[in-house]
Amino acid sequence: MTAVDGIDVRATHHCETTTLGVLLRHQRIDLSEPMLFGLGRGLSFIYWDSRRMDFPFLGGRVKPFELTRNLADALGLELAVRETASPRKAWADVVEAIGAGRPLGLQLDSYHLDYFTAKVHFGGHVVAMYGYDDRVAHLVDTEQQGGAVSTSLTSLAEARAARGPMTAKHRSFTLTAPHGLSSLHEAVVPAITGCAEAFLNPPIANLGHRGIEKSGKLVLTWLQRADDPRRDLPQAALLMEKAGTGGALFRNLYRDFLAECAEFVDSDHLRTGHRLYAEAAALWTEVAALISEAGESGDEQFLVQAGTALLELSRIEREAMEALSRLEG
Repeated sequence: MTAVDGIDVRATHHCETTTLGVLLRHQRIDLSEPMLFGLGRGLSFIYWDSRRMDFPFLGGRVKPFELTRNLADALGLELAVRETASPRKAWADVVEAIGAGRPLGLQLDSYHLDYFTAKVHFGGHVVAMYGYDDRVAHLVDTEQQGGAVSTSLTSLAEARAARGPMTAKHRSFTLTAPHGLSSLHEAVVPAITGCAEAFLNPPIANLGHRGIEKSGKLVLTWLQRADDPRRDLPQAALLMEKAGTGGALFRNLYRDFLAECAEFVDSDHLRTGHRLYAEAAALWTEVAALISEAGESGDEQFLVQAGTALLELSRIEREAMEALSRLEG
């Protein structure tokens, strides 16, 4: 087997932060998953629906790979990205990186990976690759997908070549840390305020706190919107809690990021934001449970309760982000 030495295959909740953790720990930079998520300005919200979709989707983070770019900017990392339409060139990029003793990140469609039991197309999935032989690729994925895993080279090629929503052209990337890595204190305040400004000023009503408010109104229609409510609503709730979000649609991760920042940034604004995101995280988990119960029972009163909670969440998160936007370095 051809493999990179010294890989820490520690798996965490979210695919992109899991991959970033693997790449950075290989360079002796060990940051918690909440810190990676927060420095990458990962928190967001989107209510996504269209005629081509079977059911609406609630998303709690920025679009794929934006988190990686933001983290590289925050820490002054060199981010080298390669994309190509050629499967042969894409594989040569992998061989080059691993041959040079460097793990690399791959963006691909998780549907094709052998170890994925839930066969759903998701073109924004990210894994760390650190080795291969003549049959399989050795990867690090999230905790729920098994951590250190392997998939056939054929399945990896199919996953990387997939086209559709959120896919990239055989995207691979590496990170290089400079000797003078930015201090966390210098990096966290711009990351927090940048995330807050984007959340408070979304360009369309489906995003940020406006998107959460819109969800509070539209969730009341979900029993009628669903082809199969007993399948679709519990599935939506499962995606909010279990699909690499760390629970509570990524709000648990952001709550913990703010708590970690409060250990070295003394600010009432930060403490207020943390308190409100702790409240929001608990309420998001309650919303997921209500949506699931509505689908299983067919009782729209559970959606009425979920809608009320979402309107409250829009207020809570807006107030949290207003406080965090006032944070000063």
